[in-house]
Amino acid sequence: MDISTTATITVRMSVDVRELIDRAAALQNKIRTDFMLDASCIAARQVLLAQVFFQISEEQMKAFDAVTAEPMSKNAAIQKLLASRSPWERSNAISQVRFQ
Repeated sequence: MDISTTATITVRMSVDVRELIDRAAALQNKIRTDFMLDASCIAARQVLLAQVFFQISEEQMKAFDAVTAEPMSKNAAIQKLLASRSPWERSNAISQVRFQ
């Protein structure tokens, strides 16, 4: 990892929490920093994937309405969507997302 592309985060925690993290990190053969970074990224991805609110334009809404108004069996867009894999089913699609 190039040091010029990294950032430092300082965290205050109780001794009990630090010991808990250290025990869990040791079970995964990781150092505390790597364990905390991995756990934080997993939690962040879960939060981002759980977002259900999104905004679209009026034009996009009309296109959505048109697609969903057709019977599912005759709707090519819905069939394509249902045939595709979800982001969490893709081997490493989410793990490649970088947050800065």
